[in-house]
Amino acid sequence: MKKTILFALLSIAALSVAEAKKKAPKEAPKPVIELKSASDSVSYAAGYANTQGLIPFIQQQHKVDTAYMADFILGFKEAKDKVNDPRFTAYTAGVQIARLVEERMIAGMGNELKDSPDSLVRELFYQGFIAALEGDTTKFNMTDAGQYFKTRMEADKKAKDEKLYGENRRAGEKFLEENAKKEGVQVTASGLQYKVITEGTGPKPTATQEVSVKYEGKLVDGTVFDSSYKRKDPVTKFRANQVIKGWTEALTMMPMGSKWELYIPYNLAYGEREQGKIKPYSALIFTVELIGITGVEAPKAEPETVPAAKLTPAKKATKSTKRAK
Repeated sequence: MKKTILFALLSIAALSVAEAKKKAPKEAPKPVIELKSASDSVSYAAGYANTQGLIPFIQQQHKVDTAYMADFILGFKEAKDKVNDPRFTAYTAGVQIARLVEERMIAGMGNELKDSPDSLVRELFYQGFIAALEGDTTKFNMTDAGQYFKTRMEADKKAKDEKLYGENRRAGEKFLEENAKKEGVQVTASGLQYKVITEGTGPKPTATQEVSVKYEGKLVDGTVFDSSYKRKDPVTKFRANQVIKGWTEALTMMPMGSKWELYIPYNLAYGEREQGKIKPYSALIFTVELIGITGVEAPKAEPETVPAAKLTPAKKATKSTKRAK
């Protein structure tokens, strides 16, 4: 019984191999290459040498599996005599655009719509894409499609942000609301809050001047996300307008030598962007010392004056002291 089964399996395998050989395209015999002149040899060598690095390139850039090199070579052979054929040029352009759409547009929009009320239906995306290329306005024209897509994406982003970061935004708003009531905290028209720890006596920088500062940044829960004090050189230099809006506003109000604590709403900080440990819509707290302004001398300290009442009057010379002289 076992021999019969084994014979049957071997027969099936043999038939499968034979069938595969029948279906496989017959490879044309390789041409006999004759290099009869120096031009022949340099041409052949040039072609050979210029494939150096090609296989890793098509693996990385075109995602070609080396198991399918025969198919790559077949495509190359067919294309080399058609590169100036406009129909073939259009066809290959379609292939390349399809790859870009799949790898960039589809992947990018799918990720953008993640955690939002909408999701990307791949086949319908392609149907809409092709309809536009064919000029089919059954469902949309270009203007209507663009407007609808923009409106939905804005709504989806808002809903996604609320889902992912709404709690973080509300925590910042609550902190700032309560902080504004504290003694010594001042609030500007933009919503920036600050508290003067040390009031400097120097000039105030303009937005385009370079400043030297020491600082520490915290989230509203007290987490320190950056501190120049922890570096070997704690002093950092930059133009006053090269930082977030809340910093620029504060720096241009600070006399040199000041130390302030800043409480910055998310719209004056990094807004909707994620920045390392800082989540989107985060209110931030900074301690900032304005050490100097490039090109501006620090104010000289006033000499300490001693009240006249405390001065000890000189003693009058006595007879004994006169004799000592």
